Amino acid sequence: MPEDAIATNGAGNYAAWMHRYFRPRAYPGQLAPTSGSMGYGFPAAIAASLECPDKTVLCFAGDGCFQMTLNELSTARQYGATPIVILANNGRYGTIRMHQERHYPARVSGTDLFNPDYAALARAYGGHGETVTRTEDFAAAFARAQSSGTVAIIELRLDPEALTPGASLSTIRAQAQGR
Repeated sequence: MPEDAIATNGAGNYAAWMHRYFRPRAYPGQLAPTSGSMGYGFPAAIAASLECPDKTVLCFAGDGCFQMTLNELSTARQYGATPIVILANNGRYGTIRMHQERHYPARVSGTDLFNPDYAALARAYGGHGETVTRTEDFAAAFARAQSSGTVAIIELRLDPEALTPGASLSTIRAQAQGR
């Protein structure tokens, strides 16, 4: 990524990967909520793209987080914003599920999501959309998104077991049951 790239995110376990591995190198390098606001990242990325059209703007979002503001694809297209959304899709509200497993192991409620085909949704709005299921396919998908000249979504289909860089769903459940 360019040295002056701007990254945005909302709230969710997926953001832990970004916070662990992405290091902003120029101002403004990162736009993120301080109060855990789901859905913040995408509108922030649109605003950053419009304010700094010469910079690469990335939005890191979870599937639940992105669903909060995905209607802003219309805004992005209408005003020519070109952020690239890296969408971590594990099919659930991961942070809420993690807390349910910690406090009520194997007794979860309302955390599984029925998701659209996010890549097709981006294309339906006239943007660029791709789905990535293998790590080795990401770099080429990212290059295509960068060269698309429009809002882009790269949907990462993740293992639902992956919750944080250091813990899986099964690990958290097992720890809670071992109390």
